[in-house]
Formats: sequence, C-alpha cells, structure tokens
Amino acid sequence: MIGVYKETIQSIPSLIVVDAEKKNEALPVVTYFHGFTSAKEHNLPIAYLLAEKGYRVILPDSMYHGEREPDVPTLKKQISFWEIIMNNVKELQSIKSYLDDQGLLQDERFGIAGTSMGGITTSAALTQYPWIKAAAILMGSPKITTFAKTLVESFKKLGNLPVTDEMIESLYQQLEKMDLSKQPETLNNRPLLFWHGENDSVVPFDHSYTFYDEVVKQYSTKENIHFIKEANTDHKVSRHALLETVSWFEKHL
Repeated sequence: MIGVYKETIQSIPSLIVVDAEKKNEALPVVTYFHGFTSAKEHNLPIAYLLAEKGYRVILPDSMYHGEREPDVPTLKKQISFWEIIMNNVKELQSIKSYLDDQGLLQDERFGIAGTSMGGITTSAALTQYPWIKAAAILMGSPKITTFAKTLVESFKKLGNLPVTDEMIESLYQQLEKMDLSKQPETLNNRPLLFWHGENDSVVPFDHSYTFYDEVVKQYSTKENIHFIKEANTDHKVSRHALLETVSWFEKHL
C-alpha cells in the first residue's frame, strides 16, 4: 500500500509518498517541485505513480505556497517569483542532507523534477548540485535570465514595480549563476527529460526546445536526453507527460 506522510523537513512542509512497508528503508528518491500558486498536494498523482515503482517521493511546499502561504498581496508574490525559485534550490540541499542523515537514500540515487516554476527550479538546481542523478523539466525554462528579463518588462508595462533598477540588476546577476543555458556543461551527460506543450502561453516553448536542440550535441550518450513536445497543448501537464516522466526515472534512476 502506498502511504502519504506529512513531515517537516528542516522547516520545509512536505509530503512523503512511499510504499508503507518500505517507509524506513533506503530507497531511490525523487523530489518534485510544484508550480506557481500551486502546492505540494497537487502533485500527488505523479508521486503515487512513482511510489508504485519503488521510489520515495518528496513533495515540498515552496516559500509563500501551501502551508507557507502568508497573507500577502498578489503583486508581492509575483515579484517574489525568482526569490522563490532560488530558495527552492537552496532548500533542495536541506532535503538531501535530511535523507543522508536518516539513511533513507539508496546508493545516491537522487532525482528531481517539477512543473512550470518547479521545472525552472529543476533547471537551476542542475547547475548547483552534481549529486542529482536524473531530472525532468515539465514546461519549465532553462533560460532563466532571459525569462526573468521578459517578465520584468511585462510588469513594467503594467505600472511601476516596487523595486529599484539596482535590485533588478542584482537579481539578474544572481540568476546567471543558476542559468543552465549559460553553463550547459554542468549537465555532464546526466539524464534529462523535457516535456512542453507547443502552445504554452505562460512559459515559452522555444526556451526549452532551442536549449535542448543545442545541448543534445554535447551529450555522448544520446538516450540520456529527450524532448517530448505535445501539439495543441497549452500550460497544462497531460497524463501522457506524467507517464513519460515516471518511465524516465524508472529507466535512469
């Protein structure tokens, strides 16, 4: 039987989804990050499918989301978008440390995936942590500096941003250090799956596809990188995408 356990991992509200009989055993782990305005519970379907295959799945709430959602104006949350992603990346190390300390990670088999903001988190984390063994980016952008500049410009058109130009420039500099498109060599042939709907109106399809088209040339093991695109699909993960993601980890983790 698959169990769902509510735990706080070093101050991070999380759900752990795992075969109940193996709850205390060392297992391969997939951490799955949710999208903007979503929460950990929304990814229980894919967590269940992964747990059925023998993985321990960790679903954390991002800052300002789920159990961590304070009563803040919508604009504040929106302008905190990149801060949330950078915090996700930082907290991924806390999750890994927790697993190591508890002896719950089998043979360093640690994977990461996410949807939209969670997919962007995944791309950023790959630049920071060589211990990530496999990853899946679902409708996320690996070109985070470019995407940030696009979002800032769109916000400016709506009115004055409550941040200075210096703060914005500082943000760009921080993002460049986590920008996968600016340091594709950090992938180091690690298994990476992309899924993206061709009609995505939120996160540009071309960000992930053009990146993939370039980086695939660097892969010596071509089956370690794959791009799945779905025609007539907007910013919504399909069942096909979920099943392919599960299959990806089953093959590479």
